[in-house]
Amino acid sequence: MPAPTGVARILAVWDWVERIVVGLLGAVALGIAVVQVFGRYVAPAHSITWGEEVIVYIAVWAVMIAGSQLARTDGHVRPDLVLRLLPPGAQRWVEMFNCLVAIAFTFGMVWYGWQVVDTAQMLDQRSSSDLQFPLWIYYAALPTGGLLMLIRFVIRLLRYALWFDPATMTAGRAITHEAPAELMQPIVE
Repeated sequence: MPAPTGVARILAVWDWVERIVVGLLGAVALGIAVVQVFGRYVAPAHSITWGEEVIVYIAVWAVMIAGSQLARTDGHVRPDLVLRLLPPGAQRWVEMFNCLVAIAFTFGMVWYGWQVVDTAQMLDQRSSSDLQFPLWIYYAALPTGGLLMLIRFVIRLLRYALWFDPATMTAGRAITHEAPAELMQPIVE
């Protein structure tokens, strides 16, 4: 039984928004880097002093948001070799256990990340550069990315628990929406 179509549409929009945000963050970081290099070597009087700092902030945010996409596409580091040795039913249970561990870990990221954000806000922590950037915004990447991944792992757990399809959801199977048809090869068993 597939997931309801309304949910599928919401997830598709969520995927699109995440990819667009990560792409825009990368483009902004690249633009700042170009301006910084140009200023440093061509027009030193107009160079920006805060470029490297902001690039790091943007990169961290992009990586944390991209972690959600990795959770969705099964791209996080995992022991595929071990899973491939198991029959589909056992793979299902191992994947559900992995999801529970990931949910606990990402919940910890959210919980402790928000404590760091709250402390940074309370102490009014700012960067030491001329920019004086409020660090709580930078620190908020951790609980935000953790929350996005947490939701993805809950969805993944529900898929394995309620809508398990051994033809597409076992290790070594290509997910049809992740690869072009010409790259899809049937697995010989």
